[in-house]
Amino acid sequence: MSPASPNIHRQNHRKTIWLVVLFILIAAIGLSYVKWWPYYQKAFKAAAEHSIGSSILGAGGSAPSWHSAVSYAETYFKSVWKAAVLGILLGSLVQVLLPVQWLYKLLGKTTFKSTLIGGVASLPGMMCTCCAAPIASGLRKRNVSVGAALAFWLGNPLLNPATLIFMAFVLSWKFTLLRIVLGLALTFGVSYFANRFAGSSDVPEPLEEATAVKETDRGPFLVRWAKSLGLMILSVVPAYLIAVLLLGAFQSTLFPVWVGGGIAAIILFAVVGTLFVIPTAAEIPIIQSFLSLGVGSGPAAALLVTLPAVSLPSMLIVAKSFPRKVMLFVFGAVIVTGLISGLLGAWLL
Repeated sequence: MSPASPNIHRQNHRKTIWLVVLFILIAAIGLSYVKWWPYYQKAFKAAAEHSIGSSILGAGGSAPSWHSAVSYAETYFKSVWKAAVLGILLGSLVQVLLPVQWLYKLLGKTTFKSTLIGGVASLPGMMCTCCAAPIASGLRKRNVSVGAALAFWLGNPLLNPATLIFMAFVLSWKFTLLRIVLGLALTFGVSYFANRFAGSSDVPEPLEEATAVKETDRGPFLVRWAKSLGLMILSVVPAYLIAVLLLGAFQSTLFPVWVGGGIAAIILFAVVGTLFVIPTAAEIPIIQSFLSLGVGSGPAAALLVTLPAVSLPSMLIVAKSFPRKVMLFVFGAVIVTGLISGLLGAWLL
């Protein structure tokens, strides 16, 4: 080892620390404005009124139409646009600020520890599945394992502390407890086992991948970030917009409130809930309104897990970042967990 090697190592270590601190600072400022402060205020509303607003879904009975599509998309994006912009921004910054070697050591292994760290790191984000998707995609491009990236993606909506607080005030502690238990199972259990579906070829290699990505790290920061941001926007926005319009057009057809209860209704709501897209915590007023319209606690409990976990738009956003077998496994696991939630809900709630 040359005399200069220790000095170079110390310089790289200091640079890594500063880059990580800078990323955390940017994320904290963005989340404070978009998530933390608004949710702090909304918690008092939930406690006082036992409500956080009306359901985002339109009135039942209307046929699929362009008007329904545009109306839902307008309401949806009005609610999420700040978080969506922040998600794309952080997803691009992940790829140019966070050192790939540091990410590999922390989140690159297929061990449960990496999955656990990924899931815990999701807790401050409090994002919906679509807004967390660009960040998960960015993590995958920076040498993060399938399990850790999935845990971050699923943990954001499922284990959102603010949503759980709202849920306890608006629905009940039983709904909240059911959400926590099944949310933990999906975030950490399903994510960990998804590593097995990835195969060894899809698990990042510490030397080869790090070397390959390191080549892309060369060049002016603003140039690299502009390229990362541009590619992120092109890969996210078109599919996101089209999928939201499509689902919005069929919202009344997808959620027939006349189904009442029973196993068929639980299966239907579990599948539809996995595909449909909503803003953060919107499952709470949706479930509240469905219960008031006579929908059984079983189908409502199925939506408790499936609505926030994933959606068609979010799966399209991350589709190129995860192997197809992993995406199918996650899609199926969310539906099955929704069925379990529905059956438990019909029995306990």
